[in-house]
Amino acid sequence: MALASSTLDPHLIDRLRRIRLLALDVDGVLTDGRLYFQADGVEIKAFHTQDGLGLKLLRRAGLQVAFLTGRESPMVSHRAAALGIDHVYQSCEDKLATLRELCTRKGIELEQVAYCGDDLPDLAAIQRAGVGITVPNTPVYIRDMADYVTERSGGHGAVREICDLLLEAQGHRDALIDTYLHGKR
Repeated sequence: MALASSTLDPHLIDRLRRIRLLALDVDGVLTDGRLYFQADGVEIKAFHTQDGLGLKLLRRAGLQVAFLTGRESPMVSHRAAALGIDHVYQSCEDKLATLRELCTRKGIELEQVAYCGDDLPDLAAIQRAGVGITVPNTPVYIRDMADYVTERSGGHGAVREICDLLLEAQGHRDALIDTYLHGKR
């Protein structure tokens, strides 16, 4: 199949091929950014199922995934556990420092990280990661500093778009599609 990302800058595609870790903000990226509270004060979040499958496919292809969020939420822990994601950082005030520590522990370079965030607390990580990504509903000054802006909004399949882009750039997409076509999962 032809590379759907062929309209992207070849330099960006080359950088996508080197990614070994996808790090994601949660609110505004994995969710639509709105905060929902029940009458008893319990917070709830909605996650997109296609994002979840995309993250599972990335992990199957050998890429690592991390969640970095400034808030503390049991739903984030539950979602990460359901997806088999071990790297979850909540109440994260300095996302770039956390990302650097994770890279050191995992023996990877910051240039091997794709980071997606949607607001000012994410800006340093977006700028310093190997590929900085944001969603279209973020402030324009953040979009202007990102390497890639998803077509889909946060909480509405943006993460799946990123996963598909990485899988395609790294040559994993067709093999993963075949596993679903021929039942070799």
